Amino acid sequence: MLNKDELPACPVATTVGLIGNKWKPLILRDLLKGPQRFKYLQFGIEGISPKVLTENLRQMEDDGLVKREIFPEVPLRVEYSLTELGQRMKPIIDALAKFGNEYKEIIKNKSL
Repeated sequence: MLNKDELPACPVATTVGLIGNKWKPLILRDLLKGPQRFKYLQFGIEGISPKVLTENLRQMEDDGLVKREIFPEVPLRVEYSLTELGQRMKPIIDALAKFGNEYKEIIKNKSL
């Protein structure tokens, strides 16, 4: 996690730094449904490799968006969920989904 002196001055740049890659918005989308185990996240995000999912989850955990909870069971169970801060990303993900649906409809009707 960056400290306040390392954050960009622009708030949009700050947000893009947190979720501005191909995978993080999709991880957020799936975690907004509730806690998820690693394999379920991987199955829900088409094309993501285990390595890339792990890297992104770790970054999001470091940024305070995701919480990793280990349950001392046999076999070991690990669940990922959104922190309170991560939950605050919901309007952003909702806006992306809304725009995506509108765009698909426009393209479908060739009204662009």
